[in-house]
Amino acid sequence: MTLPRRYQNIAPLLRWSCISWMLLLRLAGQMMDDNNGTVTVTGFVPSTIPLTRGRSRPLSKMGPFLSTFGTSGLATSSMPTKLFLHAGALPLTRAATSPHSSFFLTRIVLIRGMAFVYMVAFWIAFQQNKGLIGDTGIAPARAVLDAAQNRGVQNRKRREEWLRLQIQNSCNNCNQQSSGTRAAKSAVETTLASTRRMKLFLRRQTMTLQLHPTIQKWRERLYDRQNGRQRPVSTIFWIAKDRSKLNPWLDRVALLGFFLSIATLVTGSSNVPILLVMWICQRSLMAVGGPFYAYGWEPQLAELNFHMLFLVPLISLDPLGTTCPPSPIVMFTIRWYLCRIMLGAGLIKIKSRDPKWRWPQLSAMDYFYETQPIPNPLSKYFHWMPHWCHRGEVMVNHFVELIAPLLLLLPSISARRWGGIIQIAFQAVLVTSGNLSFLNWLTAVPAIACLDDGILGPLLFSQSWQEKAVQAASLSWHRYTRSVCSVLFGILIAFLSIPVIRNLSSRKQLMNGSFGPWGLVNTYGAFGNVNEERNELIISATTSVDAPWKEYEFKAKPGNVHRYPIFLSPFHLRLDWQMWIASLMGGIDRSPWVCLLMYRILQKDPEVMKLLAHDPFSEGEERPRYIRIDRYRYSFSREGKKRYWDREMVGRVYPKQGVASAEDLEALIELSSN
Repeated sequence: MTLPRRYQNIAPLLRWSCISWMLLLRLAGQMMDDNNGTVTVTGFVPSTIPLTRGRSRPLSKMGPFLSTFGTSGLATSSMPTKLFLHAGALPLTRAATSPHSSFFLTRIVLIRGMAFVYMVAFWIAFQQNKGLIGDTGIAPARAVLDAAQNRGVQNRKRREEWLRLQIQNSCNNCNQQSSGTRAAKSAVETTLASTRRMKLFLRRQTMTLQLHPTIQKWRERLYDRQNGRQRPVSTIFWIAKDRSKLNPWLDRVALLGFFLSIATLVTGSSNVPILLVMWICQRSLMAVGGPFYAYGWEPQLAELNFHMLFLVPLISLDPLGTTCPPSPIVMFTIRWYLCRIMLGAGLIKIKSRDPKWRWPQLSAMDYFYETQPIPNPLSKYFHWMPHWCHRGEVMVNHFVELIAPLLLLLPSISARRWGGIIQIAFQAVLVTSGNLSFLNWLTAVPAIACLDDGILGPLLFSQSWQEKAVQAASLSWHRYTRSVCSVLFGILIAFLSIPVIRNLSSRKQLMNGSFGPWGLVNTYGAFGNVNEERNELIISATTSVDAPWKEYEFKAKPGNVHRYPIFLSPFHLRLDWQMWIASLMGGIDRSPWVCLLMYRILQKDPEVMKLLAHDPFSEGEERPRYIRIDRYRYSFSREGKKRYWDREMVGRVYPKQGVASAEDLEALIELSSN
C-alpha cells in the first residue's frame, strides 16, 4: 500500500510510531497475560508499515523484526485491516483475554472492601465524635480550628514580609544589572546582562502576584492554617460560621460518608466523585480529630482511597466499568502500598531496642496478647499457649512482614496470588486474637489486588458475572486521558515513595508518619515494642471525702476483674484505646485531654457519659465532687478462677496527694491551654 502524497512526509514518524506501539503491546502482554495466554491485536494496526517516502512493506515480510516479539506477541494473520475509530480510544485493544490477567471482578471486591471499612469508620464517627471532639467534648474540634487559624495569620504575615523583602532585593539587583548593561562593551556581555535582568523582572512579578489579596487569602485557608506538626489543616469545617456549634456539622459529615459507603457496598460500584466526597469527609475529620484520630490506620485508609480514585470510572456507575478497565499501573501501586505497610511493621520490630523481637529471645508473643490495647475473649487462650508456640509465632510474623511482602511485587501470577493469600490469612488470625479496631480489615483490603478474576470469579461470583467479566476484558478500550492519568499517577507514587523508602532503610525509622504536607503517601508500622506488664488507669469519683469511691467502667477497657472482654473488631472505641495509650505515657502530663475528661465526668456531660459503660452515680443521686486516677497492674487469671483478671494497685496518678475537684481541674485546664 502506498501512502497518499500529503502523508508521505510523515512516513518516518508513522513507522516509528507503529514500532513503538508494538513494543508497548509486548510489554503489556508480559505484565498482564498468563504464561500460556496470547495477545491479539485488533484495531489501529495497519497491515503495512511505511518505510520510506512513497514505499511500504507488508508486516508479513518483516519476519526478523516480528520474531523479537515471540510467538505470543503479534499474530500477523489475525490482523484485520479494518480500523476501529473509537473516539478517544487507544490504538490497541484485547481480543482475547485470560481471566488470570483481568481485574474487573477484583475491582468490585476491592471497592466493596474499602466501602465496608469506610462504613464502619463513619458509623464510629457518628456515634462517638460529639463526645470526643464535639462542642463539649474531651478534645473540642474548635480548639484545633482556632489554633490553626492563628498560625495561619502569623504565617501569612511572615510570608508577606519575606516577599516584600525579596521584591526589594530584586529591584536593587535589577538596578545593578541595568548599570552593568550600560557599562558592558561586548555584545555577549550585553545579552547575558539583559537575560539576568529579565529573570529578575519575572521573579519580581511572580512575587508581586503572590502578594495579591485573593491569592494570599486562599493560600492561608489551604496551606498556612497548620497544626502543631506544621501540616495544613484541610477540612470542610472552615465553612462553619459558628465554631461553638460544630455538633451538627460533625453529624452531617459522618452521615454523608456513611450513606455513600453503604451505597457503594451494596452496589459494588463507585466513581471518582463518590470516592472523592468520602475522602474529603474522612480527611476533614482527621484534621480536627486531635489525639483520637492520630492512629496510623486513619492515613492508611485515606491513602487507599487515594489509590482507588484512579481505579474507578470517572462518572459511570457500571460495576464492571467496561469503558474504564482496571489499570495495571494502579493495581501495582496498591500492591506496593500493601508492601510498604507490611515492611514498615516488620522493620520497626527488628530496628527497635526491644530484644523480645530478636534472636535468641523471640518472646514478644508471650506478652502481646495480655498487653494489647483491647483483648477479646480468645486473647486469654492465645496467651496461655506454650512458649515454643509463641517463639514460632514471632518467626512466622517476621516471615509474613519481611519476606512475604516481596511476593506482592513479583511479575509472577502465582507469586502474587500466594502473597495476597498469606496477607489475608495473617490479618484473619490477628482479628481472632484481639480487638485492633478496623486495622486488620483495612490491611486485608489491598491484598485483594493480588487476586485476579481467575481466583475471585469462581469463589464470589456467579457464572453469568464471570462471563460478563470475560466479555468486558475482551471488548474494553482505553481512553488516552485515562491511560495518561494512570502513567502520571504511577510516576507520582514513585516520586512520593522516595522519602518512604529512605525511612524504611534508615536506622531510626519513623513508625507512623507522612513526608508531605497532604499525606498522600505515608510510612506505617505497629507494635515496635511490646510491654511485659499491663497497666490500666482507673478513674473513680465520690460525692464527699468520707463517702465510698466508685469506679467508672469503660465499654471495653479492662476494669472490673469479673467482666469478660467482648468481640469488638472492626468496631473501634476511640476513648478506650486512648486510655491504653495514656497508661503507656505514664502520667497525665503527656495526655492533657485526660484532665478535660475528668472535668466532663464531674459535670456529667451527656455526650461524654455515652462513651462510658455506665454511670455509677444514678440520676437521683448527688453529682460527684471529687475525682482521682489510680494505676493498677492487670494480668490474665489462671484457669479455675471465677474472675477473668488479676490486678494489684501500683500507685496514684492524679492527684499525687489528696483529691481533685472541678475547680482544680479548671485551673489545670486553663494552665495547659496557655
